[in-house]
Amino acid sequence: MTIANTAFSLHELTKESRMGATGTETSREVRIIDISDFANRKEEIAGALWDAAVEIGFFQVSGHGIAPPVITDAFRRAEQFFALPDTVKAQYPLNRNAGWEKRAQIRPSTGTPDEKESYQITRPRMAGLWPQEAELPGFRDAMLGFEQQCWRVGMQILSCFAWKLGFADDFFTNAHDPAQPAYQSTLRMLHYFALKGEAQGPWRAGAHTDFDCLTLLFQREGQGGLQVCPGKEMEEQEWTSIEPHDELITCNIGDMLMRWSDDQLPSNFHRVRSPLPGECVGDRYSLAFFCQANEDVVIEGPARKHPPITAKDYLHQRISANFSGKY
Repeated sequence: MTIANTAFSLHELTKESRMGATGTETSREVRIIDISDFANRKEEIAGALWDAAVEIGFFQVSGHGIAPPVITDAFRRAEQFFALPDTVKAQYPLNRNAGWEKRAQIRPSTGTPDEKESYQITRPRMAGLWPQEAELPGFRDAMLGFEQQCWRVGMQILSCFAWKLGFADDFFTNAHDPAQPAYQSTLRMLHYFALKGEAQGPWRAGAHTDFDCLTLLFQREGQGGLQVCPGKEMEEQEWTSIEPHDELITCNIGDMLMRWSDDQLPSNFHRVRSPLPGECVGDRYSLAFFCQANEDVVIEGPARKHPPITAKDYLHQRISANFSGKY
């Protein structure tokens, strides 16, 4: 499939009630932005990213420089990890945003656990949380290499937002320094469980906003379900599906960057709905990289709309609300 490098709407749908009590599906433009030749095209790219982020808080990027075989290998290793027995994975329990959890994340929007498991890699917090080499040969080195490539793309995108906000180009790069012990950006491997028979329930992951600066999400074609609903109140419950493409990274603004931008960049609700009739009900895998500023960095927008707060305190507040205090 060929993906154009210009912005276009992924869906030309007439608004219709497809989702029952969970809302309607409606057409919105989710822009695809080519970020190749970044150094020479930065001003053009920054303008396109800013416009897309302000409008919907979500966009997809092509030309990001992470080779398809690298992404395929990361998914393969994620599937291998989740195929381990629960008794093995339980040796690496979630602690301070690192390690494994299963049906532990309870969204305030649903009050019930998401139908998934995850394994999270936060570099300074991984002591005792890596699978043994005999269990998954090469896993640690491969996933750390993939995490570093995600960080590179995330910092390119964030440098565009820094420029538009009037910060130095390397402002967010310095704020997400992986060489520091306070580093807390996270690579999250996700496995949504296969459904038995018809889809059970309206969602696999309940509606939520991300609490980081920027999320990079890798999805596999044929394993859809991601939807966005702009507007914090979600009064009209009008959702737009974002179709997965192997060669694209889906990106969204998180709560941390919304605060840092003095609310110019919206962090919008999104969810993973259950398959519709006729869609695949098998396992769904995704990989998410959360650009989360180092713990000791102070979040304060250019206009100082909100009181300053450290990234550690801010993230602690948000994780406690979503992980029942497991931070």
